[in-house]
Amino acid sequence: MNRGGTNKIMLVTGLSGAGKSTVLNTLEDLGWEAVDNFPIRLAKSLLDLPPAEAQIDAGMPLAIGFDSRTRGFEPAKLIAEIKQLQQRTDIEIMTLFLDCAGAEIERRYAETRRRHPLAQDRPAIDGIAQERALMEPLRDWSDLVIDTSRMSASDLQAETRNRFRLPDGKMTVSLVSFGFSRGVPPNADLIFDLRFLKNPHWDSELRPMTGLDQAVGDYVASDPAFVGAFDRIADLLRYLLPLYDAQGKAYVTIAFGCTGGRHRSVFVTEKFARLLREDGYAPSVKHRNLHSRPVDALEWQGNQARPMYND
Repeated sequence: MNRGGTNKIMLVTGLSGAGKSTVLNTLEDLGWEAVDNFPIRLAKSLLDLPPAEAQIDAGMPLAIGFDSRTRGFEPAKLIAEIKQLQQRTDIEIMTLFLDCAGAEIERRYAETRRRHPLAQDRPAIDGIAQERALMEPLRDWSDLVIDTSRMSASDLQAETRNRFRLPDGKMTVSLVSFGFSRGVPPNADLIFDLRFLKNPHWDSELRPMTGLDQAVGDYVASDPAFVGAFDRIADLLRYLLPLYDAQGKAYVTIAFGCTGGRHRSVFVTEKFARLLREDGYAPSVKHRNLHSRPVDALEWQGNQARPMYND
């Protein structure tokens, strides 16, 4: 074939609203070439095309998305055409089917205020039932089925990363600072609670600043508990991250939280970002609550007794 050695192809299909676009976007982030709503009958022509000049790795795997909206969609014919492709000795092809409970799909369509493609003038549940019956042969025949009924988009992204990360893909490390008073990041793999450190919020000069300011960093680092805690967390991360990588985990999110998410967690997150860069990682950094308004009542929740302001 003329695609420069591509030999791994995944066909992604399923019920409308079950998460096909999320899977394809995530695969693309992982290094796959993704094509959505592509007629399977034209797949042979697509496979024979030369790779784009800008494509760094001409051997990247290919993901082709299709569903009941795809032009010329007929499950029986599609299965026959896929079987023909599977007879080729130069490609490895598999089919992923995304399933989801009807009530959950109905909820998703109601939430986004979109119409179901098979129920433009009827209730969404009617279109969902019709599509399920139409897609049943493909579901039964597919190599892999993922039920997304209880998955958020982030959950499905994580599942896709874990299942389909490329063998030579590098683990992505993300660092997040946050405030416990505004909720815990839902997708964090590791969470470190920094509320044992003294809180700059109760210093009237430091309160308007953030953990990106030198004065706040100096204040947090002056806490006698800081160095010991930082060193122990660093040792733990240096132990765990290679283990995660060895297990093929594509993404690791490490979250550092304080009460409001503006001071201690921001400073510590930046410190660990520098440390991990020195160790050869390329972490992304997000300060979720950096620009949140400082509120005494929220900060007080993180303390047994309300401190006096340092004026």
